[in-house]
Amino acid sequence: MESSPLVNQQSRVYGLEDESASVGRQPSASECSEPSEDESDEQIKERIVQMKLARMWTDVDELAVEARAAIDEEIYPQLSPMGSSGAYFVQDRNRKIIAVFKPKNEEPYGRLNPKWTKWMHKVCCPCCFGRGCLVPNQGYLSEAGASLVDQKLGINLVPKTKVVKLSAPSFNYLAIDRAKARAKANINERLPSVGRRFHRIGLPPKVGSFQLFVEGYKQADFWLRRFESEPLPESTLKDFRLQFERLVVLDYIIRNTDRGNDNWLIRVDKPTIGKAPDSPDSAVQEFHFVQNPVVRIAAIDNGLAFPFKHPDEWRAYPYHWAWLPHAKTPFSAEIKELVLPRLEDMNFVEEMCDDLLQLFKNDKGFDRSIFDKQMAVMRGQILNLTQALKDGKSPLQLVQMPVVLVERPKGRDARQKFPKSAPFFSCC
Repeated sequence: MESSPLVNQQSRVYGLEDESASVGRQPSASECSEPSEDESDEQIKERIVQMKLARMWTDVDELAVEARAAIDEEIYPQLSPMGSSGAYFVQDRNRKIIAVFKPKNEEPYGRLNPKWTKWMHKVCCPCCFGRGCLVPNQGYLSEAGASLVDQKLGINLVPKTKVVKLSAPSFNYLAIDRAKARAKANINERLPSVGRRFHRIGLPPKVGSFQLFVEGYKQADFWLRRFESEPLPESTLKDFRLQFERLVVLDYIIRNTDRGNDNWLIRVDKPTIGKAPDSPDSAVQEFHFVQNPVVRIAAIDNGLAFPFKHPDEWRAYPYHWAWLPHAKTPFSAEIKELVLPRLEDMNFVEEMCDDLLQLFKNDKGFDRSIFDKQMAVMRGQILNLTQALKDGKSPLQLVQMPVVLVERPKGRDARQKFPKSAPFFSCC
């Protein structure tokens, strides 16, 4: 398409992502209902985005079935070179990446973690090994729990995540497990009557988090640096701030202890160019009008959240987004309208805790007393967040508020507790 004089410099700067790039499977324009005359342009745009996200996030169960079918056809998940644990890119039968699978026993402190960095950490510095505020090897539940909270609050930043079981030769197994699988396969091939008696033939399935893969995104650090030298258009900046506030709300509620600028993602969509509206002036019809670039945020890597106490040892595990300029701007009316009515409703909060209980209790090492402590931390975070939204505070002021625990003993009223100890280092 030929460029027009109305294509400004900022639009050309952010025209980097191909328009065909998508997040999961998106509906076409024909699948979107006709807009109401009462809706503003902003409302129509937001509704279309929500429809696309809803369509994408209903496919997780289907994609898990597709992933197993691809593995049966020897299209195996591929280990990601990034990170300090076993994270695998899962493909469909067309060899397209559809999800990221993180097995429980290959988490950073799992016994079958294929990355050597955490093993060196454990051997060389055992006194600082692990995070004392987190339940060990519960990252896969944290990933799924973050997705659950994200959906309950209508934040829609976390790619849909569920707990599934998968098995594939590309996963990290003990040698004895591989030997057993080979022996059973040989017996089943030579003596089918005996092989039918086996409970399972093949490698044992691994339980883990299964998160939809998002396309067209880059690490936030890349785009944040870019935005400093090439500012966003005002309307796009407003949309970005609204999504940034959603990220703040999510991270604060689940007390994410690992939110650096390398594990949340930003996508900048190519500006679209359309014809000018109908006008009797023929000269106007020859111009094209440019819509501003669209910015999207995806909150991935939520495996180090839901602590059972606030950090009180060596490190504070701060939210790195609190150091961004956007964190100094008070929360907007839009984010208040989105989450405040829900957070003020204690029935809603307890319903969310019950949903998390149904998820977390499936773990073999589940401890109800530890879970209750996790929920006490989360309720305290919700209490602080609710007060900050009412008082017109900024995200930076929010994280500076004293932390609180809200316990709800069975059959008793809720009670607040303020932790007395604090971590030695507050900046890391």
